[in-house]
Amino acid sequence: MIMISRALRSGATPLLLVVPALLAGTGTAAAHHMMDGQMPQTFVQGLLSGLGHPVIGFDHLAFIIAVGLAAGLVGRSLVLPAAFVLATIAGVLVHMAAIDLPLAEVVIALSVIIAGGLIVSETELPAGAWAVLFAIAGLFHGYAYGESIIGAEPAPLYAYFIGFAVIQFAVASLAMMLTNPKAAAVPASLTARMVGAGIVGVGLSAIGAQLFG
Repeated sequence: MIMISRALRSGATPLLLVVPALLAGTGTAAAHHMMDGQMPQTFVQGLLSGLGHPVIGFDHLAFIIAVGLAAGLVGRSLVLPAAFVLATIAGVLVHMAAIDLPLAEVVIALSVIIAGGLIVSETELPAGAWAVLFAIAGLFHGYAYGESIIGAEPAPLYAYFIGFAVIQFAVASLAMMLTNPKAAAVPASLTARMVGAGIVGVGLSAIGAQLFG
């Protein structure tokens, strides 16, 4: 309890409060659509949709936070967030090419559980192993993003790519800061495990909604 109290007084507070909030509200944004489900018609609408889609889908947001934590734990390199973002772009292109990725939402939920579990258990994986996990998961996350942009004109489509690439990279970079030992009053590993536990919870809630909702 003392360690948790210290964590709540540390610089990690904002993100530590975000993850439980995500868990509580997972079901409210299951559709993962911006613009009230309407197709973006302009560059600005495409940009806003791209910025919003990865963060209104709580399973997506939880995984992006996990990407940042993992990147921090293997040396605070931006390579892993960049690899994930590129994989999500590829996933959208897969969807646009009418290639089916079966059970995408289930795979996405499982990816959240796996990533969070690896962080909680402090499993030491090399950067290459994380990159493979993020590349595979990124294809499925991007495939899900593509659902709301299929059929859009080029301008909103390109803006959508820009928006979701920027927001994912930004969120992952902020999460990575939690692993900086100088940024908090508690050990970075403890902060990562606490947030990782919340990420696992989001994943369990998401897969429960898919299997039993």
